Amino acid sequence: MEKKIYITEEERAKCKKVAEAFAELYEMSDIVVIDVGRYGFMMLKYYNPPQGFEDAITFTDSMVLFEELWEEWLNTKLYLLAKDTPLLEKGYKGVFESLSEEKQSELIVRKANFAKVAEIYL
Repeated sequence: MEKKIYITEEERAKCKKVAEAFAELYEMSDIVVIDVGRYGFMMLKYYNPPQGFEDAITFTDSMVLFEELWEEWLNTKLYLLAKDTPLLEKGYKGVFESLSEEKQSELIVRKANFAKVAEIYL
């Protein structure tokens, strides 16, 4: 039986850089990205013992992985900023819009920083 490859070696290297760039996200939340060999990279989300992770998403494109991790990072930061406040009822967009322009800019600049570390060109 022939083993099918779902990700190129070039894209695997790019995905690895992206996954490593977001290491701080894995410390802040129940999210982890792992290399699953010829299948690409998998994002595991929302660990719930004893069943395990509730979500598992496979990626074979580094840009798609980057954008997904960026969204997770930003939403996690917004949640942590609004936790235990009425702001959380506004949703992530509402929380972001309620922040000062300086804080909004600070968060947006982080995307460029992640891209630089991951060697992704936006």
